[in-house]
Amino acid sequence: MKKKILLIDDNIDLLNSMASYLISENFKVHITTNGYNALQNLEIIQPDLIITDIIMPNIDGYELVQKIRSEQNQNNIPIIFLTAKGMTPDRILGYNLGCNAYLTKPFYPEELISIINNIFKYIEVWKENLNKNTQETKKQDEKENSVFDSLTSREYNILLLVTKGYTNKEIAYKLKSSLRNIEKYVSRLLNKTQTRNRTELTKLTLLNGFNKIKGE
Repeated sequence: MKKKILLIDDNIDLLNSMASYLISENFKVHITTNGYNALQNLEIIQPDLIITDIIMPNIDGYELVQKIRSEQNQNNIPIIFLTAKGMTPDRILGYNLGCNAYLTKPFYPEELISIINNIFKYIEVWKENLNKNTQETKKQDEKENSVFDSLTSREYNILLLVTKGYTNKEIAYKLKSSLRNIEKYVSRLLNKTQTRNRTELTKLTLLNGFNKIKGE
């Protein structure tokens, strides 16, 4: 699917020139001459990337970025500033407001394409890493849940008392068992859950919830 790019510039000739070039590079392009129209149509267009001038009537590029970044469902759209304002303070202000890249006019179209492609590559890598981390977290949760699901009734009762802060001696007294036997059970629980001590065991148990342990 073609990536959608929203171009914003009050220079009609430059706007049309950039649009033609980006279309030739297999992007879907929407154009507008001011920030106000861009904001009005942002929900409809849902661009994958925005390229905007800074010096524009009504709403300049800085204000445009601020408004976009303040919208929860739009604040992750990458933004490139394409402008004649190339002084260091201008670039710093743009980055602080949330733009992702800054290209000073005049520029080579090939450089703009390189910036665009790098941004999209970064987004893809970020999504892949996020998905990988999500899958790993899911696998870890499933592993922990399977450990708790495999507990015997006796192990569960002892685990419940451990999480309540009972000592091995107190557990032995409450369950009418020997201290040595309770110590073996607690050691087995540590091995099963791959935790190093009672504190880690309690933390892991509470994070998973007693309802998961019971299988409810």
